[in-house]
Amino acid sequence: MTYCLGIITHEGLVMASDSRSNAGYDQVNICRKMYTFVVPGERVLIALTSGSLSLTQSVITLLKRDFEQGLGLAKAPSLYDACRVIGQQINKVSEIDRPALERDEFKFNVHFLLGGQIRGESPGLYLIYPQGNPLSASQDSPFLQIGECKYGRPILDRGVRYQQTTLEDAAKYALISIDSTMRSNVTVGPPIDMVLYPADEFRITRRRRLTSKDPDLIDVHASWEQALRKAVQELPFIRFGEDEYSQEGMMTTDFVLQPDAAKKAEKRT
Repeated sequence: MTYCLGIITHEGLVMASDSRSNAGYDQVNICRKMYTFVVPGERVLIALTSGSLSLTQSVITLLKRDFEQGLGLAKAPSLYDACRVIGQQINKVSEIDRPALERDEFKFNVHFLLGGQIRGESPGLYLIYPQGNPLSASQDSPFLQIGECKYGRPILDRGVRYQQTTLEDAAKYALISIDSTMRSNVTVGPPIDMVLYPADEFRITRRRRLTSKDPDLIDVHASWEQALRKAVQELPFIRFGEDEYSQEGMMTTDFVLQPDAAKKAEKRT
């Protein structure tokens, strides 16, 4: 299992991923899931991966080989076309490995997030499925996730807004989202890789890798838990009252033995 997410705002992009890879309880390793493809001044592409590690590594190997030759991601005219390049390589790996995997009852499982910017267009963010087809983030849905999504989604749903959220705040939301996932699922873990990409920079200058002992990660974790507890304490009281509990308001799953019936039961015994 893994957890990766991308957030797009009016200021740019935040891409973040954990680094835990496991194949059973006794095979837990650290493996990077973030890959960057940069032509300074012309394009920045950031890919995050989830799924079978062997499959994602095969796809990345093919992408890197073409990129170093000035092909594929190095010359795609748009971010959408870059997604299609990744999709083509996913399908190529699928043709090679899917039959053997499915024969042994393994699913062909690989997902990509691709965020970045190619000169001539605005920054973008896409999710690429195992079939190779891409889905774009939008101003109404300004984040995308792959891997173990459910624990980290609520904070993003409640907080991230394309026009209102700054890039710095988006980074905090991303870190809290991953921290919440790590808190609830042991198959997601540090180090956490993060990139902040301000629009129109066409280079990567703001990048972090936060280990479990990183003071910034420790401070965010502690501050978030304290703030959450304080916020709960400051919520309005929930009113409970016996006078509001009437026979008419009872549910069909409520069972109450009335005093008279209780006395009759005692006499019978």
